[in-house]
Amino acid sequence: MNETLEVLETRRSCRKFKPDMIPDEDIEAIVRAGTYSATGMGKQSPIIIAVTNKIIRDEIADENRKIGGWQEGFDPFYGAPVILIVLAKKDVATHVYDGSLVMGNLMNAAHSLGIAKIWIHRAKEEFESEFGKKILDKLGITDEYEGIGHCALGYADGPVNDAAPRKDNYVYYL
Repeated sequence: MNETLEVLETRRSCRKFKPDMIPDEDIEAIVRAGTYSATGMGKQSPIIIAVTNKIIRDEIADENRKIGGWQEGFDPFYGAPVILIVLAKKDVATHVYDGSLVMGNLMNAAHSLGIAKIWIHRAKEEFESEFGKKILDKLGITDEYEGIGHCALGYADGPVNDAAPRKDNYVYYL
């Protein structure tokens, strides 16, 4: 099987990560893959915020936990040491689709490097809040962005589930 198709068919989400940090060159390769995602009319509406600082990562995790309504101490990023946050410019009609394609590229690139990953939601709510707006302000980002998702990255702490069987009515041909 073609290597790319194999990556696409074997990528799975991970819900338990080791605390070990990913090498910078792997993070950079994954982020670079995200920047090559297709975007509507080539406008490149998304941005990626790479979070590797544990203190900031834990603050974002706690905010995400609060939005999700979980008890204190729960980590919605399952211990992943790296969080790639994808946002996209609100004034671009295709921004949600553009950001979703970036998330897909990030996850597939990570898998191709043997790095576990999971898409975590609630980025929209995070970056509509004062908490998220402060992060953007600190980075000098002034345009209006919508949070699309978090790509939590790390090394799996245990086996990752096999793929569920594909449903019978997934594809229709004309």
